[in-house]
Amino acid sequence: MTISPELTIPTDDGWDEARRAWNLAVDQHPTAVTHATRPEDVAAAVSYARERGLRVTVQATGHAASAMGPLDDTLLVRTNRMGGARIDADDRVARVEAGALWGDVVERAGEHGLVALHGSSIDTGAVGYTLGGGIGWLARLHGLACNHVRAIELVTADGELGRVDHEHEPDLFWALRGGGGSFGIVTAMELELFELREVYAGVLFWPAEAGGEVLHAYREWARGVPEEVTSIIRYLRLPPLPEVPEQLRDRPVIDLGLAFTGGAAEGEELVRPLREASPPMIDTFGTMPAPDLRRLHGDPEQPVPGLTHHTLVRELTPEAADAFIGVAGPDSGSPLTGVELRQLGGALARREPGQGALATLDGEYALGAVGSLMDPARGPAIQAHLDAVVEAMAPWASERTYSNFEGRPDSDPATAFDADTYARLRAVKAQVDPDDLFAANLTIAPAG
Repeated sequence: MTISPELTIPTDDGWDEARRAWNLAVDQHPTAVTHATRPEDVAAAVSYARERGLRVTVQATGHAASAMGPLDDTLLVRTNRMGGARIDADDRVARVEAGALWGDVVERAGEHGLVALHGSSIDTGAVGYTLGGGIGWLARLHGLACNHVRAIELVTADGELGRVDHEHEPDLFWALRGGGGSFGIVTAMELELFELREVYAGVLFWPAEAGGEVLHAYREWARGVPEEVTSIIRYLRLPPLPEVPEQLRDRPVIDLGLAFTGGAAEGEELVRPLREASPPMIDTFGTMPAPDLRRLHGDPEQPVPGLTHHTLVRELTPEAADAFIGVAGPDSGSPLTGVELRQLGGALARREPGQGALATLDGEYALGAVGSLMDPARGPAIQAHLDAVVEAMAPWASERTYSNFEGRPDSDPATAFDADTYARLRAVKAQVDPDDLFAANLTIAPAG
């Protein structure tokens, strides 16, 4: 006999809180919401939805909720109460439950001198991030996080609990690693960890007016750095809030952050050309504990409303750099909070045996843009400029996209993969979820 999940529906007290995503700009309206505390709760929810003709989707935090749409006729399974993270230091593996946040995982791994391939936000869910690929501060050295998964536990469309790895259900294991969450609901993952206690890292800030000198110097510099370096450069305008340093409040700047896994002396020499390009107004570089990388990007640590857009930049030529300055720099009239170029290449560009559905990212940079929607009246202007940023970079854009940066529900999931990979993903979907029960921010349609 199927045990029905405890549901919150639109007429219940607490409905607005239950359906709320981390991105407060998203107004999602599922048919019902259930909070899972264990894998059996997820299995019950899947069976309940299937028997009633509903689709199922899952959120730990809702960072990527803007790519989902309104969730009509969908049961939303919240996994934020499944936040366990256990470190096996001897085997260098973290077993993370469906709702585990990167901040907790990184802190626990760091107690053993280990690091995970985490992202730039401490309160992003580790599982959802990894299903979509995962590029963080160690990405050029180790590649996408999804390709360092040892095993996955999940609930499949028939409501059964299962475990997949390279030897058990290898096709499904392949699809889940970078193909997103539309093949089942993941209840836990085993993630590979790496030995690293300290890194040389930090951020340089300049007035936005120095962006021309800085970006062109950076463009040349980035092409010669080793894979042990991963960097991000962005135009940024932070709100006038008390937690923002006074020098940066409501002031357009260009900043450059990087992490280097080598020693401090070599790191200083690496950064020297960037300091010499133009004197920075703030310089935070130095040796830090590796777990501190989780806050290097300065992402908000509480829910906020925002609109986003992205593209992958095939090559940052001088002309492409000028276009970026023109559409994001101080004379662009941009209402956006940030427009960044996240360095790719290195291990992100290499295919290796045993990788998942997302083996590489096609381009020199991932461009991401975000606008804060604290004032909803600014929405149309923000949306228009997000479009303008992507359009301005179109001559140098890759044909591919990156699903973890996708923020719009009308995007085509096929653009995240080459044709053969997408066809194989659809074939796997047809095998494990032929009725298309599971919806995700990257929903693969079954073949047939």
